[in-house]
Amino acid sequence: MKTIRSVLLTAIAAAVGLVALVFTASLGLMLAALMSVVLVGATLANRLQPRPVRARATADARSGQRQPLRVWNDGRGTIIDM
Repeated sequence: MKTIRSVLLTAIAAAVGLVALVFTASLGLMLAALMSVVLVGATLANRLQPRPVRARATADARSGQRQPLRVWNDGRGTIIDM
């Protein structure tokens, strides 16, 4: 009877270990798949953003001349163009 009980307990422990192994592996695969989807989404979102436009100085600004300060009121507020 002791032998049957020990064999049965060993089989149950092995089954529980196998279930834990399968559960852990499936969680790992789900995590890897989720991270892959997030990485692909971030890459595609980054590609869809417009490229930055670099600011360039005008010829007048490079020569040292300043443009006149323009101030006007458009009816909604004063606009100062520097």
